[in-house]
Amino acid sequence: MSSTKYVDSIELVRKCLRGKKLTKDEFKKILSDALSNKLPDVALAAFIVRQELKPFTLDEIADLTLAMVETGETVDFGPDTVDKHSIGGVPGNKVSLLIVPIIASTGLKIPKTSSRSITTIGTADTMEVLAPVDLSLEEVIEVVNRTNGCLVWGGSLNIAPADDLFIKKVESVLSIDPISQMLASIMAKKMAMGVRYLVIDIPQGRGTKVETIEDAMRLAQMFVTLGQKLGVDIEAAITYGDQPVGHAVGPALEAKEALTTLEGNIVSTSLVEKATGLAGMLLEMTGRVSKGRGANVAKDILFSGKALKKMREIIEAQGGNPNVSADDIPVGQYKEDIEAPADGYVVMIDNQAVIAIVRAAGAPQDKGAGVYLPKKGGRYVKRGETIMTIYSNNEARLDRAVALARTLQPIVIEGMIRRKVSKPTIFEQFPIEEEERKQLI
Repeated sequence: MSSTKYVDSIELVRKCLRGKKLTKDEFKKILSDALSNKLPDVALAAFIVRQELKPFTLDEIADLTLAMVETGETVDFGPDTVDKHSIGGVPGNKVSLLIVPIIASTGLKIPKTSSRSITTIGTADTMEVLAPVDLSLEEVIEVVNRTNGCLVWGGSLNIAPADDLFIKKVESVLSIDPISQMLASIMAKKMAMGVRYLVIDIPQGRGTKVETIEDAMRLAQMFVTLGQKLGVDIEAAITYGDQPVGHAVGPALEAKEALTTLEGNIVSTSLVEKATGLAGMLLEMTGRVSKGRGANVAKDILFSGKALKKMREIIEAQGGNPNVSADDIPVGQYKEDIEAPADGYVVMIDNQAVIAIVRAAGAPQDKGAGVYLPKKGGRYVKRGETIMTIYSNNEARLDRAVALARTLQPIVIEGMIRRKVSKPTIFEQFPIEEEERKQLI
């Protein structure tokens, strides 16, 4: 019996690779065999890579979503259940740590589940600095019923478990996140948690997953249409993604910045505006406030201290210290400053370079590792002024991160010299064809 199932799922992957349409039951068969270790890793990888090369249609994505939901646990918190999800790709996007307590304080349920990081720092990585995130489904239900919200890792809940399998065995290894699989994974997680209203954050800009406004609009329409097919009310927000959100990138640094903001000390207007804007959309979608007033109401909740009070309740319910303050959060014990090489305005921050540096420093495994960017785009700096501080709990990793930062130069200041290259070096570092070499010489 098991041998037949094993062969069947392999054949279904072959069918998928040939570009044939799969049904919900066929998707469910692949997922079930993968979850029971009856599908080889190479076949699982082929299933994901096929989507990277040729995405599924929206109808197929809807069927895959339902199959993912049906192969795991589900929960129903009632009709007033909402959530926000970012597709990721922009560093420092810790807005969920503000949005969840803002929304939960209004009486709406917001059971926020998050994956571990694939390309940058995940919400679960950051929340773990403040409280445990590896809760069971029963514990999550208890936390949400008690506080109206949570910020947990979805991998321990057995909700749409295939998603975590894909991330662990394929996506994180290959650093890919196929659009069709991303859509199905996000929707499956939300539907399994009983979400009725969903705001999708699509960061758009240089170095993000979606670099052009046209691609962002297409993806937004895909989410909205998919929501209609699956019975979930979705609004998509295309947000500014040309540089990190806030000043901090790295679990402890981001948790510290978020908690500082909840405490009423506004260190980043971009963080406040984005968080309250997205929270406001949820408030308007559910009819809690009239159209056009959502962001202002969200700001009132944030600045009044209600969101901080609610966040402390959530931290305590998840097993953390409710009295923790931003000053209590430790960051990497070793640090080094990167200085501006010239006078001028910051004209660009390279998202991908920032992420590479943060990872080189040890994040997200090292919670204290990361970078702090005191100067964002448009700010004037003087030569010798600190434009980046790199943190780590390991001296060797810090050295590697610093060396990488000096090579990549993620912060571009107008007029600065970005590279000094000799003729042999360009050929050694960037191999080119002989004919091109002759033309350059």
